[in-house]
Amino acid sequence: MPDSKKLFRIVLIEPEIPQNTGNIGRTCVATNCELHLVGKMGFEINDTNLKRAGLDYWPHLTWHRHATFEDWWRKVEDPSRIWLFTTKTKRTYFEPQYQHGDWLVFGKETKGLDPDLLLKFPNQTVTIPMLGEGARSLNLATSVAIAAYEGVRQMTFSSEKP
Repeated sequence: MPDSKKLFRIVLIEPEIPQNTGNIGRTCVATNCELHLVGKMGFEINDTNLKRAGLDYWPHLTWHRHATFEDWWRKVEDPSRIWLFTTKTKRTYFEPQYQHGDWLVFGKETKGLDPDLLLKFPNQTVTIPMLGEGARSLNLATSVAIAAYEGVRQMTFSSEKP
């Protein structure tokens, strides 16, 4: 059962780069979010690079390992509260009204999220706009931080809080 005190649940589907996951772990601690690692990963949790990037934050992180997508999916109480971050949509990440306990879902660094998942939930896909020509995507750790802090802004600092 997720920690009800955590703001959001950050989900990484098949992360490949340990330094990104370490940095995302730090971001989760700083934003009071859980981290969910799903499927085949390109590294071991005890990877030196993961630990170096996560510094001394990793012991303070609430995280869960799910061997398969299906294992994680069984934990999702309300599929309408997942937000799929992708470059393959026009809806920006500013548009949703994030709620406590939402799932912010990110794909692997090299391929993003599975297109079938995006097609299954087209109204829950969001993108972080990029203004520079030639930019295909942002670094995964950067994207997670941007998304988490938009949620923090909405939930903590917005005068329009739900």
